[in-house]
Amino acid sequence: MITLTLLHPLQSVPVQSWPFETESLIRIGRSTDNEVILYSAVVSRHHVELRRKGSEWEIVSLGANGTYIDGKRITQIPVVDGMIIRLASSGPKIQIRLEGETPKAKLKTALGKRVARSKDVDSSKETLVDAQSSETEDTN
Repeated sequence: MITLTLLHPLQSVPVQSWPFETESLIRIGRSTDNEVILYSAVVSRHHVELRRKGSEWEIVSLGANGTYIDGKRITQIPVVDGMIIRLASSGPKIQIRLEGETPKAKLKTALGKRVARSKDVDSSKETLVDAQSSETEDTN
């Protein structure tokens, strides 16, 4: 299982979490067709994807404003348990946890097939990110 946790912009405490047990692709962005929907001006419609590659996960940045780890812009990188990604240089922070792993260990558990998605928007996936907590950046 992989769990994504939105962190508070100032205190780095959990605000909302999304657990995924069987998905092999997890999309994050403003669009309602993403698995995790974040309403923030600096987040692109399709900002980042987490892709399962065999027994491991990778992050692929798609957003115009970039995805950052420890202040460095990334395009594609393996997921490490406990890592925190930031959508845009001043946008929402998401911590990635891999169940059953020690911090900084890579996922070794194979997950099942991706669950079919409903066309209806599940409000539990949606989060409004306060624009005041982010600096203004261009979005595409």
